[in-house]
Amino acid sequence: MPNAKVLNEKAAVVAALEERIKNAQAGVLVDYRGITVAEDTELRNELRKNGVEYGVVKNTMVRRALDDLNLAELDKVLNGNTSLATATDDPIVPVRLLSEAAKKLGEEKFHIKAAFVEGKVLSQSEIAQFATLSSKSDLYAQLVGTLMAPVANLAAVVDAIANKGGEAAAE
Repeated sequence: MPNAKVLNEKAAVVAALEERIKNAQAGVLVDYRGITVAEDTELRNELRKNGVEYGVVKNTMVRRALDDLNLAELDKVLNGNTSLATATDDPIVPVRLLSEAAKKLGEEKFHIKAAFVEGKVLSQSEIAQFATLSSKSDLYAQLVGTLMAPVANLAAVVDAIANKGGEAAAE
């Protein structure tokens, strides 16, 4: 029988996972086998750079956290080597980046087991659709560009009107 210290440590790990998952807009569970240290380092750096928390997790601990958060349907994918990626800012980023990694590294070495967005478990087809979406920052940039396009020449139009008015006054 485990001692109280070990039980407390496990409870703390589960509580931290629950908090991480609860605060995440999106989470992705991946299976990895045989990726090199260099590939793992490159992936971790890319994820970190984009605000995604990523790391290897113990299936039993994640299972407890998911059960407590009413995401027990994800239990079925918790086998083998599992990593968890979570993002609190943009739900599209972890799904897209990990889908790209799976394509680059090969599905036999690295694949997405499951994903959830704002507490909803995604189907494999929904994961594939999410992977094709633009990130929030890309969408904001497109929106700003779209909104600014009609007024892009506004300064020139105002100047032309002002100059035309000045010419009319001179006559």
